[in-house]
Parts: sequence; structure tokens; C-alpha cells
Amino acid sequence: MSEKNVAAGDQLITEEKKREKKIVKTSIIGIIANVFLAAFKAVVGLIASSVAVVLDAVNNLSDALSSVITIIGTKLASRKPDKKHPLGHGRIEYLTSMIIAAIVLYAGITAAVESIKKIIEPQTPEYSVVSLIIIGAAVVVKIILGRYVRSVGKKVNSGSLVASGSDAMFDAILSASVFASAIIFMTTGLSLEAYVGVLISVFIIKSGIGMMIETIGDILGKRADAELVSSIKKTICEDPDALGAYDLYLYNYGPEKNYGSVHVEINDTMTAEQIDAMMRRIQYNVYIKHGVIMTGIGIYAVNTGDDEVKVMRRRIVETVMAHDYSMQLHGFYADTQNKVLTFDVVLSFECDRDAAIAEICSEVQAMYPDYKINVQPDIDV
Repeated sequence: MSEKNVAAGDQLITEEKKREKKIVKTSIIGIIANVFLAAFKAVVGLIASSVAVVLDAVNNLSDALSSVITIIGTKLASRKPDKKHPLGHGRIEYLTSMIIAAIVLYAGITAAVESIKKIIEPQTPEYSVVSLIIIGAAVVVKIILGRYVRSVGKKVNSGSLVASGSDAMFDAILSASVFASAIIFMTTGLSLEAYVGVLISVFIIKSGIGMMIETIGDILGKRADAELVSSIKKTICEDPDALGAYDLYLYNYGPEKNYGSVHVEINDTMTAEQIDAMMRRIQYNVYIKHGVIMTGIGIYAVNTGDDEVKVMRRRIVETVMAHDYSMQLHGFYADTQNKVLTFDVVLSFECDRDAAIAEICSEVQAMYPDYKINVQPDIDV
């Protein structure tokens, strides 16, 4: 193993430890803040007989529980790879996010049920200036906490932290609604507590569903970030022997644990030794710049020194790309000795793939009847 690869491995371990420490530290801050807020709100809500404030306090406790689960999930996800899980345990963080989403969703449904009961059997709240000050302070604390947690979550790519931070911002808005309803009651005598409780529950349920959908997307596998894909391709094409980069697939095994494969176009005159050296350079550069481990690099040979093939390529590209369903043509190679034409076409998701390939093959075959046509339909990843 080269010194470069050893240094890259050490860098990965260091970054993972830093990320884990940041997540744990931020989660602990969230736990402390939410427990204090829940205690103060519960006292105010019980004294004032305010269901909205009590439900807000319960929501703070669910936020604290979410932070605890985030810490547990992060610790489990950071375990070293083993025989059963050779690519690590990073996806545990997605399961953690799913559990948090379920907790938020349950809290929202419970809040809705209790609020509706209070609408049917109303109770008159009793607020004081002290209770209003506590609620107002809670709004400020939640805004600061939410912005901080979400910011750290984005920096370390933690879905759990981002979700917790966003939830805290929602809480701030909802606490502000409780504060406003308290002011309205003290000035007009109009009690909106139960109705605000319903509003709070709707926001909580919506947040829980959104978090669950986002996490399911991570587990199923989502389209790779366009900016990351573009940056990786740019890095590959910076290699002096790489003429183009295509079919880049990224495989995610947890936050910051990405693997990939790609096809690289090269001149057909390169030797095996030169190709091997190029592949090792690409793997190292992509890892250092983007943190992605390239597990496979396929090769597309480009015909060189044959003007007739260049004309064939230009004509075929013009014909294929004239169709709306054709998004890209690459991997073109003409075996003039055995009379075989090979290329890949990226097709849109809206088209009938079999019909599109049949049409392309028919058109190209008509242009070059002496050749066997091999067309590979690619997915727009």
C-alpha cells in the first residue's frame, strides 16, 4: 500500500471521529435545552390549565428523546466493519432517523387527540406575566437551538440533526402561537388554547411524515447530488489520460460513506500499464477531493487515427440525439475489422425503453448495413 493511500485512510478515520464528536456534542446540548424547556413549560401549563402549553412541553421531551436516539445511532453506526457487514454500519443512522420520525409522528397524533378532547370539554386557562415571560423566552431559545442544530447537521451531513433542528424551528413558531393565544386571552378573554393545540399537532404530524419520507428515500437510494456528480467527473477528466467520464454510480452506505463506479474514455493505444496507473490516480484523487471510494473503473476505448470512424461517430451522434428521449451518447467504438458498432445511450425515464432502442438500432443499421449494432440503454442516474 502506498504512503498516499495510508495517509488517505488515516484522514478518513480522523474525519469520522470528528464528525461523531460533533453530533454527540450537539445532541447533548439539545437534550439539556429541551429538558429545561419541557420542565418550565409543564409547570406553566399546569398552573395556567393550558393544554397548548402542556402539549408544547411534551413535544420538547420528544425532542430530547430524539437527541438521545441520535447519539445511540451515531455510536452504533461508527462501529468498525465486520464479516457480516463488510461495508460498515453507517446505514444505522437512517434507521435512527426513522425512529425519530415515528416518535414525532406519535407525539403529533397524541397532541391532536388531547386537543380535540379539550375543544369538546373546554377548560379556562389562567395566565400570569411570569408564565408569558417563560413562554417568550422558550421561543427565543428554540430559535437559537434550532438554527444551531440544523447548521451542524448540514455541516456533518447528519439527517437526524437536520431533522431535529428543523423540528426545533417549527416548535419556535408553534410556541409563538401559544404566546399569542395567551396574550389574546388576557386582553379579550377569548380562549384559543385547544384550537392552538390542534394547530400544533398538525405541524408536528406534518413534520413527522416529512422526516419519514426523507429517511425512506435515503434507505431506498436517491439520485446522487448533481453538484457532487459534476465535481467528481471534473476531477476524473483532469487526469491527462481521461478523455471523458460516464455512467457514474454512487452507492451510499451511510452519511459520509460513499462508494462509486464509473466508465472512463481513453485512447485505444494505451497499454495495460498506462491504464492501471491512470485508474490508481483517479481513485486517489476522487477519494482525497470528494471522500468517495471508487470501487470500479470501467474503460471505453476511443478510436484514434481513423478519419472514417470519426465521420461515422459524428453521423450516428446526430441521428441518435435528434430524438427527444436521447439524453447522451457515449462509449462509441467501431471495430472496423469485425464490423461491429458499439455505443451507450442515456434514455429519459418517460420513454418506452425497448421501443427507443429498437428505433435507434433500426436507424443506425440502415446507415451502416454491413455492421452489427450493439446499443446499451443507460439510466439517467
